[in-house]
Amino acid sequence: MASKGDAAQAGTMVKELTLRGIVLGALITVVFTAANVYLGLKIGITFATSIPAAVISMAVLKAFRDSTIQENNIVQTIASAAGTLSAIIFVLPGLIMIGYWNHFPYWLSVAVIGIGGILGVMYSVPLRRALVTGTDLPYPEGVAAAEVLKVGSGVGGAEENRRGLVLIAVSTIIAALYFLVAKTRLLTDTAGRVFKVGSGGSAISASLSMALIGVGHLVGVAVGAAMVIGMLITWAFIVPHWTQDAAFAAQIGGDLETLVSAAFKQKARMVGAGTIGVAAIWTLLKIIGPIVAGIRSALIANKERKAGRGADLPLTERDIPIGIVTATILLSMIPIGLLLYAFGNTAPIAAAPGLTIALSIIYTLVAGVVIAAVCGYMAGLIGASNSPISGVGILSVLGISLILVALFPGVSGDQTKALVAFALFVTAIIFGVATISNNNLQDLKTGQLVEATPWRQQVALILGVVFGAIVIPPILDLMNTAFTFQGAPGAKETALAAPQAAIISTIAQGVLGSSLDWGLIREGAIIGAVAVIVDELLRRFSNKRLHLPPLAIGMGIYLPLEADLLIPFGAVLGWFYNRWALQSKSPAFAERMGVLMATGLIVGESLMGVVYAFAVAGAEKAGSPDSANVFGLVAPYSAVMLVSVVVFAVAIGALYLWTKSRASDAPAPADDAFPPTEAAFR
Repeated sequence: MASKGDAAQAGTMVKELTLRGIVLGALITVVFTAANVYLGLKIGITFATSIPAAVISMAVLKAFRDSTIQENNIVQTIASAAGTLSAIIFVLPGLIMIGYWNHFPYWLSVAVIGIGGILGVMYSVPLRRALVTGTDLPYPEGVAAAEVLKVGSGVGGAEENRRGLVLIAVSTIIAALYFLVAKTRLLTDTAGRVFKVGSGGSAISASLSMALIGVGHLVGVAVGAAMVIGMLITWAFIVPHWTQDAAFAAQIGGDLETLVSAAFKQKARMVGAGTIGVAAIWTLLKIIGPIVAGIRSALIANKERKAGRGADLPLTERDIPIGIVTATILLSMIPIGLLLYAFGNTAPIAAAPGLTIALSIIYTLVAGVVIAAVCGYMAGLIGASNSPISGVGILSVLGISLILVALFPGVSGDQTKALVAFALFVTAIIFGVATISNNNLQDLKTGQLVEATPWRQQVALILGVVFGAIVIPPILDLMNTAFTFQGAPGAKETALAAPQAAIISTIAQGVLGSSLDWGLIREGAIIGAVAVIVDELLRRFSNKRLHLPPLAIGMGIYLPLEADLLIPFGAVLGWFYNRWALQSKSPAFAERMGVLMATGLIVGESLMGVVYAFAVAGAEKAGSPDSANVFGLVAPYSAVMLVSVVVFAVAIGALYLWTKSRASDAPAPADDAFPPTEAAFR
């Protein structure tokens, strides 16, 4: 009997890029992208759409006898590309906030979102061999999506499939139930406390998110330990220092909680951006060899194809031809130039547009390569959902703002506003590259694990970008009309915070208005340099067994505690579980069961995140005064935090113990189905 791999190689037995899959992916795109745009503008959080899309795809396509795991993978690829592209909301609303736009021009917005996204797909094509097939990066969400698809398709044998389905189902239900109960206020999804440190203060807080536990399990202890170091730098040093600064405290005013929050947002995040910048540059230098090797192998494959020997290359290694990739990137610079020329038609750029646009195109071209590589690496490290993509936006806007400062020194008033708007517009294009490359390699990892054809996935990613670019602008316009944005001229009481767009706009205004605190960026850069040295020494003296990823340290500094504190806890739990798995009767099977349980935690919260997003949007549309608590049944009570922590901890502990009992013995064929993964040995 032919295996699935044989069928894929033959190219005749496996349905993959189908019309029904494209249509289903497009429909899911509309729904999930709308939810992501609203949630991101309201509270600064977007949810990963890969896994919910995969679950919906399997449910729908099961009605067709000839549906395949590869076809389901294409659906989630399209939906996840468009859902991820909605992160453009971290930049574009800034043009409304600074008063340059009063609405989102449809075709201009479609063009900037679409071109940036397609560039992101093209830049990530040669990165696949370097960062997906050529490394042991964990890609937690890519692995989780693949496990969902495998179990749903019955890969791995009947008994293992049955146990895996039960594990995913139970952990999914528990994660979803906790999320739902927390939204009723019977429990809480956030535990935290502000406390005094000398004359200032700090805080400890965590989002009681089972998805973060699942992510931590999948990424491993090295990433978790590095993030702890970053968190300590922020909350044990930076925040206490600035909250004890009398001048800063007088400027902020308010209570201790307000002061601590301001110290984190205005000071620690700038330090984190500097650390991420240095770590990103070092990461690029380290992976440039594999990137060049990937491009070289792509050129060789292209030459083989032209010589008629391309059929010898397995389908699972066939990308979009590198000639088409290169031509698309270069040709994209023409519409980018035209967009920038149309956008920069006001003073001071209008007086000498040629040099400004030329430098902006070069910056987009070069920064796109760097950012695609770095964002892909970050997604591989801790997952696309948890990557500090707004930190990349900060670095992008810093770069173009510095170019504009050099070209137009000493401007003021409306001319400064025009330069800020131009900087945001260029950043929006680069941000499209960042968001898509942050997602693409995660999807390509899923594809690798389910034996998909890379070029078909890359075409699906382009389709996802197109669908997203068409859908996002009218949703943004609807949000601006209905609610407006905080800080924008004429903002309503219901104005959405759009926190990332606010900080990126503030950075642009700070650089071009000469008010940015460069000392904080420099401090972060020094921390990043020290982190790089420590990581290299650890690798050298432990024979590469120990390491502290500098990017993860930067993420720990930059991200709020709610977004990252539980990742190290999940990493430690995963480490202990995998240590037990290595001593069990069937190590590979036991480890796979742990991965499936962690996957279920991500699936449950992701699905409920979609439900919650639509419930909030519906309540807002109905005029509810407390739409964020649309599921609220009771008023918060005094012991809710302690009770929630206990319930959360007991649920997680019980899940791990139950998983161990289910994984203690393996069905006979299970260990032959899949080899142990690298995660088992971290």
